[in-house]
Formats: sequence, structure tokens, C-alpha cells
Amino acid sequence: TAASRNRKTTQFSFNGPALISRRGCSRLPIPRHLKFIKTTCLIASKNNDRDDDDDDEKPFNPYADPNYPDLEFVNYDDPEYSVDQGDDYFDTPYDSTEEEIEAMREERRRRNDEFQFETYHAECLKSGEQFKGEWTVYRTSTFLGDAGDQEQDDAFPKLRKENNIRRVVSSGKKLFLDPPKEGFAFRVDGERLVHEERLAEKHDFEEDEEWEAISASRSIDVARAVDEIVGKRYTPEIMSAYDFRGPAGAMCVGNCYTVSHTVPLDGNEIEGNYDGPFSEMRSEIGIQYKRMRYRVKWDYRVKDHQKNESAPPLHLHSMIVCRETRERWPRYVGDLNVDDSFNERLFGPPGAAGGIFDPPPVGSDEQAKQYMMLDLEGGATVLFPHKIDQDPQAHEGNGWVQTLDWCPGRLRYQADKKLKGGKEVRGLRTLELTEIQAADVEKWRPKDGGQDMRQ
Repeated sequence: TAASRNRKTTQFSFNGPALISRRGCSRLPIPRHLKFIKTTCLIASKNNDRDDDDDDEKPFNPYADPNYPDLEFVNYDDPEYSVDQGDDYFDTPYDSTEEEIEAMREERRRRNDEFQFETYHAECLKSGEQFKGEWTVYRTSTFLGDAGDQEQDDAFPKLRKENNIRRVVSSGKKLFLDPPKEGFAFRVDGERLVHEERLAEKHDFEEDEEWEAISASRSIDVARAVDEIVGKRYTPEIMSAYDFRGPAGAMCVGNCYTVSHTVPLDGNEIEGNYDGPFSEMRSEIGIQYKRMRYRVKWDYRVKDHQKNESAPPLHLHSMIVCRETRERWPRYVGDLNVDDSFNERLFGPPGAAGGIFDPPPVGSDEQAKQYMMLDLEGGATVLFPHKIDQDPQAHEGNGWVQTLDWCPGRLRYQADKKLKGGKEVRGLRTLELTEIQAADVEKWRPKDGGQDMRQ
């Protein structure tokens, strides 16, 4: 259809395959043609008085077969009947069957882990190439010393944009582990990903005057910037293929991706355990278009006076908007002879035209009050919760969503990261990407009031 040619929707979800089970059969159906013959035979014998004496002498012939009763007759209605197919098939222990099925499922999960790991490294990290960008930081009034916001759990926070722009260099590379004697079951079992994000240095600029102009405007609190902004991890310290399963909150689909990192409330990090409650949770969504990348980072934390609760809510501490280009800076200071075409697409007028293209469902009216929407420079709009409940009973267990809608040019993209609720809040339900021609947005804009994609 015209719609399918202009709009493409991709979804990755973590709903597993339908449960495969096997049960013994105590009765097999009679073939259709035999049922027909049987019915016909009964009608014929009822209307033929000449055969009454013969019928009294001969046993009932259900198949009207001339060789009956020499023909073996199987009465499927006999409660003593059992299928004679050999003992090997039906005597297979139930537990071993379930183990085989689970092994097949795990094999498929491992293959998907490998695909996600390699795709993320090749397409999102560009096999280790550097991304240079400008980071804009927004802080919430909740954690800026405003006593009113600190004490009022449901207070709607105010976002304050910092004037100081950080220029950051980001990259990711592979590490290779020494194989054991028996080798690795999967090649990626011996590979890890390490992310690096650092403040720009002099050697990162092509011209000395560019560095001088940047360094002159840098704030003196470099140490705070490293510790509070660039130094905060949004991915595991060392990322494995296993981290691309739903519970870890990392996934890539199309030209977008998401990653997450958490700090347990009790401070004890256990490898492979992604359940909360958490004292900190950081989440990131990124969309790439040609040599550009637009990322949004959310940093959630528990308030100090709530850390002794069993499942305290997470409140937005800060949000960082990263506008980046690969192997160069998105814009330059001064009259330099460089391509400045990225400037408009990353730093142009704020907001996606008409707002978010396909607003996702955000739960009840009460839960919807915990969301914020913000227009960002470069034709982008974000939707996100400023407060995330970790109580499994809150909002009937409904999850959460973070959305980034960005139009960098001819195409427009919307990424929806849908999270679970309660202690599994780090885990992904789905990562959804919508791609549409920018010129056709109003023509195909959904009017369903916000719905999840069909599974």
C-alpha cells in the first residue's frame, strides 16, 4: 500500500516462542472416508428387509468389508486400547523433553546475542571509530538543593539548561579474551566491548586556533564535569553478548540503539542479575543518520531521604543531549574552511514538526502526570518520565517508555524504549523504531491515541 511504501516500522521484542508440549493420545480419529462408508452402510441395512436374517447371523460389519471379521478391527472407543507405536517414543521422560526444548530456545537466544553484539559494534560504534560532539546538560530542580522539591515526592521538576557546552570524544572497541582449552562455544563468548567517553583535548582539533577558542570558554570545573557528566557510565564497564538480552536493557534495531546501567540499592552488583530495586539507573537512546548521531542520556537517582525504603522511586537527576558526527566535529568555531551542513540538522530550530509523530501509551492519568516532554534543538522532541516507581504494585505493574523523535533530513525517525515495571524496570519490553518520509508525516500520522505495536 501507499502507507507501507512511505512508513516502515521495526520492532524487537522479548516475547519467547510458544510453549511446545507433547501429550500421549488415547484416541485417534476415524478417517473421514471410513465414517462416510459406515453411515452409508447403516442406512442401506435399515432399508433392506431381505438381509435381516443374514444380519442376525453375521457380526456387525462396521466397514462393509467382504473380508470382515478377518480384517483386524481396532475399537478406538475401548478404554483399554493403547497405541502400539513402540515404547521408545512414548516412554521418553517428560523432563528430558523439556530440557531439549529449552536447549533449542537457548541456542536461538545465543544466536540473537551474537547478532546484536556484532551489529552494535559494527553499526552503532562503527567498529571503533571516534564520534566527536557537543554535550548539552539539563539538570532538574529535584537535585539542585531546592528543599521543596526534595521533600515533595510528587513535585513536578523544573529543567535548567547549563550554559557550558562540553565537547566530548566517544568511541567503543573490542577486547579479546584468552580462550580456554576446550575453546569457546560461540566466538563472541571470547569478545567484550569497552566504551570510552572523555573531554576533548588539544590533539582532537585540526587547528590550534580552534582549540584555543574552545579552551578559553571551558569552565574551570573540569574535574566535576569528568566525575558528574562524562564519567558516569551508561553501559556495563565491560559489555558482553549476554548484555543484549532484554533484562539488561540493551538492544539495537535499524539505525537506533539503547543501553542501560544501574546501581543496586544495597550496593552489591552481581554479574547477570539485572533486577532492582536500584539507587541509580541510567538509560540512553541513540539514532544515527549518515555521519551524524543524536543521543539522549537520562540519569535517575533515589532521593537521599528515601534510600531506606524497600522500593523507593527513581527521580530524574539530569539529562544530556549529545549531538555528534563521526571523525569530525559537528560545527566549528571561527572562519574555517569546513563543511557546515551538519549545523542545521543538529542545532537547527527546536522540536519535531507537529510534536511526536506517534505518541506512545503512558498508562493511566495518574501515571501520565509523571512524564515530561521537551523540544530540543536540531528538530528533535523527547518524552520521558521524571519519576519512575519501583514498587511492583504501582500503576498495576505497568511499565515505562522513553521516546526520541528526530528529523535529520529527508527521513524522520522515532525510537520508543519501552521498559518493564517494578523491580524489572531496567529490562526491555520492546525497542521500537518508526521511519517515515519527512514530507509525509501529516498524511500518515496515527490517530489511535497512542497504542503499542502489535506483537
